[in-house]
Amino acid sequence: MKVLYFFGTLLFCSLTSSAQDLMYQTPPKAIAALADAPSTPRVSVSSNGQWLLLLDNQDMPGIADLSQPELRIGGLRINPKTNGPSRVSYITKIRLKHLPDGKELLVQGLPAKARISEVTWSPDNTKVAFTHTSDRHVELWLLDVASASARLMPNLFLNSVFGKSYEWVSDSQTLLARAIVGGRGDTPILSPVPMGPTVQENIGRKAPARTYQDLLKNPTDEKLFEFYATAQVVKVSVTGRMQPLGQPGVVQQASPSPNGRYALIKTRHRPFSYTLPYTDFPLQVDIMSMEGLLVKTVADLPLADNVPSSFDAVPTGQRSHGWRDDAPSTLYWVEAQDGGDPKATAPVRDKIFALAAPFETEPQEVAALPLRFRDIIWGNANLALVEGYRWADRKEMTWTLNPTTKTAPVVLFDRSSQDTYTAPGTPYTQRNVTGNEVLATDAKGETLYFIGTGASPEGDRPFVDELDVATKKSTRWWRSEAPYYEVPVTILDLNKRHLITRRESQQEAPNYYLREVKSAKLTPLTKFENPYASVGNLTKQVLKYKRADGVDLTANLYLPYGYKKENGPLPTLMEAYPVEFKNKANAGQVKGSPYAFTRLSWGSPIYWVTQGYAVLQATSIPIVGEGSKEPNDTYVEQLTASAKAAIDEGARLGVVDRKRVAVMGHSYGAFMTANLLAHTDLFRAGIARSGAYNRTLTPFGFQAEERTYWEAPEVYNAMSPFTYADKIKTPLLLIHGEADNNSGTFPLQSERFYNALKGHGATVRYVVLPFEAHGYAARESVMHTLWEMNTWLDKYVKTPAATAAPATPDQSAVGTKTEGN
Repeated sequence: MKVLYFFGTLLFCSLTSSAQDLMYQTPPKAIAALADAPSTPRVSVSSNGQWLLLLDNQDMPGIADLSQPELRIGGLRINPKTNGPSRVSYITKIRLKHLPDGKELLVQGLPAKARISEVTWSPDNTKVAFTHTSDRHVELWLLDVASASARLMPNLFLNSVFGKSYEWVSDSQTLLARAIVGGRGDTPILSPVPMGPTVQENIGRKAPARTYQDLLKNPTDEKLFEFYATAQVVKVSVTGRMQPLGQPGVVQQASPSPNGRYALIKTRHRPFSYTLPYTDFPLQVDIMSMEGLLVKTVADLPLADNVPSSFDAVPTGQRSHGWRDDAPSTLYWVEAQDGGDPKATAPVRDKIFALAAPFETEPQEVAALPLRFRDIIWGNANLALVEGYRWADRKEMTWTLNPTTKTAPVVLFDRSSQDTYTAPGTPYTQRNVTGNEVLATDAKGETLYFIGTGASPEGDRPFVDELDVATKKSTRWWRSEAPYYEVPVTILDLNKRHLITRRESQQEAPNYYLREVKSAKLTPLTKFENPYASVGNLTKQVLKYKRADGVDLTANLYLPYGYKKENGPLPTLMEAYPVEFKNKANAGQVKGSPYAFTRLSWGSPIYWVTQGYAVLQATSIPIVGEGSKEPNDTYVEQLTASAKAAIDEGARLGVVDRKRVAVMGHSYGAFMTANLLAHTDLFRAGIARSGAYNRTLTPFGFQAEERTYWEAPEVYNAMSPFTYADKIKTPLLLIHGEADNNSGTFPLQSERFYNALKGHGATVRYVVLPFEAHGYAARESVMHTLWEMNTWLDKYVKTPAATAAPATPDQSAVGTKTEGN
């Protein structure tokens, strides 16, 4: 078996081979205490509104957990010991609360050292299924709600490499699971001596592909992929009886029909690809009976390697197969009518087709759409909602559809996806008797309900609306009110207007409440404490200001506890993540809420208020291209103007010392950081984590840029800070996870950028975190990252005069690579 983590360790050692050994470090106590604060439990509400599950989250794992063997193949990351995903945020404890009295029950019989995931209510809400990952297997467990007791389903080891490894059948007595094939034997014995070269060939056919990680590279990888991804679909009763359905295969999905009589089976198969992930491998779509007989092969789709590079391009032929949630056993799918190319002229982009049991007739056309299909939400025999989009101008539409009459869809919403102020919200769904999510309606089926973010010039104010489908008139039930930020979680009773909401304020941690809208009565369901209370209040001020070209901007300002303006301006850390827009007005809309509780993630800049810094967090950096212009055509100019406007506003308020400002970002924010240092002198230092810096290494598009390098070489070159490595003189800290799994941000990006900067005499430090992916997980890695950042900021921003003296040999060597010429 290929052990990739060993290569990662060698890579890390090679980068520091001439330096002193550097053990993991810990940041100042105030920062460490914030990072170690426990996370708020997650919740899950039963569809009948009688139970609340409290799910305690795993704390940061240790680096030893991340150091387990890992296979990175076919776009997957697999733990070969468990045959499941290698990186999961587990649940460690499950508790039950009875509603509405709030009585809490601690679930008995949970596995020791629980690592729980895939938690799902049964359709009748009497049971909860979940998986537990042991040292050797992924197991299926059942929780009986009435007795609050859990038990293992014996003799069943799940294959969860594709994610969700089981689904409930509508009878609440049966589950469909993807299991490891019994008697499959040991991992294939693979010779370290190759039998020949690895060859790829293309003969005159366009096959563009964006830049992906963790792809298959050779026949050895193909064998390992098949070994670990092959599963047997098994019908499992809650009593433990098991029956296999069909033959083993690389089964990505096994879903029961709403009436429980059939199963939709999606199986990947050869020929595989070395340039695309498994989601583009050939796919066979079958319908099987629950007795294990093949009913129909619906489609056998080829390798999707000739899809245009546009964001809303799709393969030709059938796609997006699924069960109609409101019908007993009707399959639907979508087919492109424009060859899958959004640049082709076509009055109809996509058509939706349906085929009902016994699947012997011709498919029926359900709808023809002028935009690319995004989703369909089924309601009843007379009502469904269809969503479509067009990337070029960010247009999105929602139609009402009568599945019975199959009349032309009727436009319900026609808007820009980036106009958050007019967003109607998400259609509210509820589980029907088969356990499937369908549109919630009134008794006549004439009214829909929407839960929305409620973006506004005052910030987000979540809401619940009801909408008359015929008149399209919307009536607001309820809206979050200052000084709280309150989010609807679910509607318990449509007629009584009873909701469960999550309510918080700047100083009150999020908690869950039963809200009776008509009487305004509010009953607390949880009492989670403020995890940061011991380190003082974190107070946020939302700044609103303008860019030089008139675009409205915002930023969240955090100041040290007890700070007064008479203390003078502060060293400042600015964090941002650029976003592309097609409209200036939409770009200037306010994001977030001034009343939301501040929860610190591992990568937050807010930690530095404890160290005497002003922090500009979520600083808006809109990149706008209206009409025929593309946003990135003037990326650098808009980036620079946005950053300058933020610093100017902070200086105007008297809190930002414009001579002591650092900029930081992660991923595309790291790319932004490097560009700001290349093109401005606004900053004393920069911190760039897990970024991409040379856009010629992502030639078929990146972020929101869908033009290829060959279509816009000047844009790719102008946007690449690598091109301007000789211009960067501001100190830059580069951090990258050795096992980055994000598309385009290979560690090679940081390695080559560091070499370019070092070669031109820049002040730069490059830190590689062993075993870490695009986001950092291990406690040792997170704490060390915070230490690196704090040390860098103190040295080059808080007390920059101290950097005039040359570093001692020890200081210059620690954690960096020293090379000869």
